[in-house]
Amino acid sequence: MPNFSGEFHLAKTQPELDFVDVSLNKDNRLFVDPFALSQKADRWSQDAHHTVIGFFQSIIDSIRQRNENRAKELLGHLREPNETRLGYSRRRSQGAGIGDMQAEDLFNALRESSAVKTGFINSLEESELMIEGISHDKISDLTTNIIRGELAAYTLEQCKLHNVATHEVAMPACFNTHLMDWEERYLPLPMYRNRPILLVPKSIVRRSSAYKHPQYYQHFVLNYLQREELANPLSRLVRTLRNGRKKVYKKNLAERHPRTKAFLYEFSQRHPEVLHEYREFLAEAERQGTSSDVDGPNEAVVAQALINSLRVIPPGDRSASDYHNLMIGVSEFIFFPNLLHPRKEREIHQGRKRIDIYFENGATSGIFERIPRLRGLPCAYVPFECKNYTTEVENPELDQLAGRFSVNRGKLGFLCCRTFQNRVRFIERCRDTFSDDRGLIIPLDDETTIRLLALIHQRQRQALDALLSELVAEVWVG
Repeated sequence: MPNFSGEFHLAKTQPELDFVDVSLNKDNRLFVDPFALSQKADRWSQDAHHTVIGFFQSIIDSIRQRNENRAKELLGHLREPNETRLGYSRRRSQGAGIGDMQAEDLFNALRESSAVKTGFINSLEESELMIEGISHDKISDLTTNIIRGELAAYTLEQCKLHNVATHEVAMPACFNTHLMDWEERYLPLPMYRNRPILLVPKSIVRRSSAYKHPQYYQHFVLNYLQREELANPLSRLVRTLRNGRKKVYKKNLAERHPRTKAFLYEFSQRHPEVLHEYREFLAEAERQGTSSDVDGPNEAVVAQALINSLRVIPPGDRSASDYHNLMIGVSEFIFFPNLLHPRKEREIHQGRKRIDIYFENGATSGIFERIPRLRGLPCAYVPFECKNYTTEVENPELDQLAGRFSVNRGKLGFLCCRTFQNRVRFIERCRDTFSDDRGLIIPLDDETTIRLLALIHQRQRQALDALLSELVAEVWVG
């Protein structure tokens, strides 16, 4: 079965790619999770998240205002999102897709939901907890439809990054948050067997959604009810064990409070602090995540392969493209999920200057989160300049990168090069640049890059942040 990277000759493994490397001829049992989208700090994710919020709120407002025609019109544009190859797109007989009948069912589910009528529910992902008939696969399809325009823009950037040809193609309508309505567009997308492909960032894709009503019920709702019964001296559910300890069994609670979404809504309305606790639990799990659901368990193998590839590329102009392309994958592999959505040769200052690669900062923890929050250095975007020189990188290269910093784009960047004859002297130059308030430049020569990759090869990815902190401290002065 061909996957995207093989069909378009990218010569990269999944951990080197920012998007899901989908199989093109079969379902990929993965789902877009709007909660993961909401937790990302990068600009693309936040823009897409606001699109989801705008659409969902329009539906809720229309239903609560009894403007059923408006709600049906908005839902009527939802289609099976086959372009991503995610979910159950080839098994629509299972009822997972969104067609005309599914859109009608979805409208009825939302209209009949007490959570919608009262305005208690305020996010698409919470529908999985409280609205019958809405499960993670439908939420994934909904989200994909709503952010189709953002996904198309992302796909185009990734195709530019990896030199993949695109073609203008008529697509299902995209939701426009300025118009708060759908609009038809022609979009430049890659094609496979005359069918368009939408690439999806792996940072927002999961094997199942974060919100799971069985998990919420079993580990949060029943836990609360256990404590409530134990505190009630008249409770008939409390059992006394041989050691004198009091206990309430969840199976007895489940008999009294069956797991239905209507019950979960009523419980959450009475005890919003439990729902808040669940949200915080999921948010913390998302913050602590260091890998994706699609990269697989072979990080050590990938790390060693990248080390080997870096060592065999000779310095010099003839191999500059090979080095540049390799460092795209290396940077993605090392810095994910903190740095996301790499783009190539971004024009700034009306095209007078270019940046080799730049990433969006999506960090919610670690060095890339601490630098702007604790040290006050903006780094919404992080550029990477790649220099496959045979000679020492000199001041002009530092000045070139420093000249591309700004408060809005960011003032942190990496200069990737092969080696230093005198690394101490180069660090002093980086310190001078920083002292002059022209930005923080971190050098990544082969030796440093291999040190980072070696930690992953040794299954010590958690140690990357400490090493990166050392590299920052080496240059940071004052």
